[in-house]
Amino acid sequence: MRIDRPPPGEELNEGEVTVPRASASLILVRDGDAGPEVLLVRRNPEQRFMGGAWVFPGGATATSDRDERATAVRELEEEAGVVLADGHELVRFSRWITPAQVTVRFDTHFFVARAPADVRPVVDGGECVDWRWLAPAEALRLGRREELALMFPTIKHLEQLAEFASVAELLAAARSRRVLAVEPRVLVEGGVAHVLLPGEPGYEDV
Repeated sequence: MRIDRPPPGEELNEGEVTVPRASASLILVRDGDAGPEVLLVRRNPEQRFMGGAWVFPGGATATSDRDERATAVRELEEEAGVVLADGHELVRFSRWITPAQVTVRFDTHFFVARAPADVRPVVDGGECVDWRWLAPAEALRLGRREELALMFPTIKHLEQLAEFASVAELLAAARSRRVLAVEPRVLVEGGVAHVLLPGEPGYEDV
């Protein structure tokens, strides 16, 4: 991915590498007419970090959280007003670490969960100001048309989620997958930042 300037809150770091903060995000999914739909919330445009971006509910781990699953559940309730019952299945889907070249860094565990029946998201109007259920392919289309501001990790997750025909298929695949940490790297050439994933040409040279 090529960008001419970092998104809000993702300024490149010119000093010592920042230690990433532990965090978690929850990909809430439901079956729609044409396949799975995901819940995205829009961060307040006034916020410095990822202001205006459409993201999966999530945030930094608090001292009161017993583990990253607890973080994901708490953030879903705080940002989208969705409460999951005790014992609701959360399946670990991925783990992403912000590039070392970025100032604000997170070590984020992503979980996927089926939405409760008849769930009605509610945003607080402070940290998050809007929400939408979208098929992953539709979210990506709106992102390409710049009708949704999507961050790089969100895009890459939506690309994976678009491959599944149902929530059951997605959850079954998530239960069997091996989760390894993914840490993109940023290569800056001629004032343009290139985000590289492991295995892509140039990744090992950064």
